Amino acid sequence: MRYIRPNSLTWWAGVLAVLTGVAAAALPATGAFSELARLVALMAGSGDASPAGLIFLGLGLIGLRDRIERGFRGDG
Repeated sequence: MRYIRPNSLTWWAGVLAVLTGVAAAALPATGAFSELARLVALMAGSGDASPAGLIFLGLGLIGLRDRIERGFRGDG
């Protein structure tokens, strides 16, 4: 459970990127959820970033935070 660090700002940025990517991929562009889909697109940079790119960015931020922390401790 070393990847779950709710006190880390980098961890929260990664989680938000993952959730934005998942929401952008799952929400339809029309219908009842169209306003929510528009908000997610705004959060994602108006469609400039693909949902997969946002998910990989978030996972990378979470992993990078863990790697930097282990580097400072000298764990490898």
